[in-house]
Amino acid sequence: MPTVNVDKEELYSALGRNYTFDEFMDLCFNFGIELEEDTSPKEMAIREVGAHKVDDSVSDRPILKIDIPANRYDLLCHEGISRSLLVFQGKRKPPVYKTIKPLNGQPLQKLIVKPETAQIRPFAVAAILRNVKFTDLNYKNFIDLQDKLHTNICRKRTLVAIGTHDLDTIQGPFTYEALPPKEIQFAPLNQQKSMNGEELMNFYENDKHLSKFLPIIRDSPVYPIIYDSKRQVLSLPPIINSNHSKITLNTKNIFIECTATDLTKGKIVLNTMVAMFSEYCAEPFTVEPVEIIYEDGRIPTAATPDLSSRTATAKIDYINSCTGLNLKSDEICDLLNKMSLEAKPSSQDKNEIEVQVPVTRSDVLHQCDIMEDVAIAYGFNNLPNPAPSVSTIGKPYPLNKLADVARVELALAGWSEVSPLTLCSHDENFAFLRQKDPGNIAVRLAHPKTIEYQVVRTSLYPGVLKTLKENKKHSLPIKVFEVGDTAIKDDSMERRSRNVRKVCATYSNKTSGLEQIHGLLDRTLQMLHSQPVDKNGTASGYWIEDSENPTYFPSRCADIYLRQKGETKVIGSFGILHPEVLEKFGLTFPTSAMEFDLEPFL
Repeated sequence: MPTVNVDKEELYSALGRNYTFDEFMDLCFNFGIELEEDTSPKEMAIREVGAHKVDDSVSDRPILKIDIPANRYDLLCHEGISRSLLVFQGKRKPPVYKTIKPLNGQPLQKLIVKPETAQIRPFAVAAILRNVKFTDLNYKNFIDLQDKLHTNICRKRTLVAIGTHDLDTIQGPFTYEALPPKEIQFAPLNQQKSMNGEELMNFYENDKHLSKFLPIIRDSPVYPIIYDSKRQVLSLPPIINSNHSKITLNTKNIFIECTATDLTKGKIVLNTMVAMFSEYCAEPFTVEPVEIIYEDGRIPTAATPDLSSRTATAKIDYINSCTGLNLKSDEICDLLNKMSLEAKPSSQDKNEIEVQVPVTRSDVLHQCDIMEDVAIAYGFNNLPNPAPSVSTIGKPYPLNKLADVARVELALAGWSEVSPLTLCSHDENFAFLRQKDPGNIAVRLAHPKTIEYQVVRTSLYPGVLKTLKENKKHSLPIKVFEVGDTAIKDDSMERRSRNVRKVCATYSNKTSGLEQIHGLLDRTLQMLHSQPVDKNGTASGYWIEDSENPTYFPSRCADIYLRQKGETKVIGSFGILHPEVLEKFGLTFPTSAMEFDLEPFL
């Protein structure tokens, strides 16, 4: 959970009263956040380095440390917290955010995205705040919110980087480009010396704050760069802004740009920034949009930000069943209004609530999020706690119970259970098994940390074979199995993927041991109440047929067929693993293996 440091006096002034520590802690708890500490920068510094190292220049102004849920980006600053608490207490209504046209009929400012940016940070969004009135405190809040967003949703600037500029020092239209490092020349923030891209990287490699962001682009042949119409540099995202356009307490008009590798995240970050600080515009909660033009047409031209609310729905019986309440539609709407969600009963379905979700609530993705806000507004401590029905106590999920049965049978047959990771590399899941990726079955990670965790496995083989590799010094034979989930893309599902429970076993010895794995297959399927049958008959059961599966040695493998209720399908395969598969996984002894779907036996 992110921790936000809020000026105590400023927050209490915005809330319209002073609170004792216990009073404010209760208010925070009721709203779903947590007051951690009432302290000051000086007190924190003394705890960290000792009183003898802290001088009077460190502020002793009281601050409140508040823990915020990780998905509530709108609560990462004083403005969002005070605004939401006032709405929660019924002291004000949620603000209405709107876009405005430039003064005097001027056209919208433009940000032109060049095609070459697609190879490093492909997306950009922007907005303008007009006639902002900064004070020492809200200026600090403005900077702090950027830091919190960079750390949280921006994933340390890898997904999104925020640049803020004094609009009066630059002139549009602006261009977002990608150039070789030596062709980029500007004076970075708080520096007077102009540097090119390579010099800048060397200059900041020992900087405590910025050095950790350099690897994001350092090895790229081109660096992202934003210019104004006079070729004045605004920023080198995601590293640093230009000193020329830096904002100060005297800044009145702010140009905000966000470059991103994830467009959705970029829009959320921009919406959060302008929603929080448009409060200080001469006309509060107004934002001037910027027209974003992609020269290569990969994304249609559009103005950002889009501050319109979106409609979400939730079922009344779903909310009541989850909370244990018996609320009527009007009561649910009143509770949601306390959470800054404008709600009303649906005109088409008496069992449904329509909710207008503002741009600040990107965390609302499903009716379960709406249900959670109802529970928070009602009060978690006020929710009923009925005794559970006896019939539900300890009742296992049928598929899990079946999986346990399979585990017991495999263990009794002399095989040892292993439990590998569910993530693997793309090559391990396909190329190492001599399989081609059809492109529509594997769930890929958007930004994997390492090459070993690129996809969610579609087969249990990669994990089991990697386990064999790490244990190949054990005495032969090595007999291991796994009963676990794989994941397959499925657009018909709400989450666009589904789990498939599978059984996998391998036998490794000086000889192939195909008869061992075949015997284990027959024993396991019989324990699952499936008998061998004639493939030309009509009886329910299983049979095997020769196949040409590239994972196995030619003519030493078979597919497993299952017929139930007149329907026949292939549920798996078994055979002697191909020598190339063994080589890829670092195995030096013959291995036979089997894998089949468990769910058809429910």
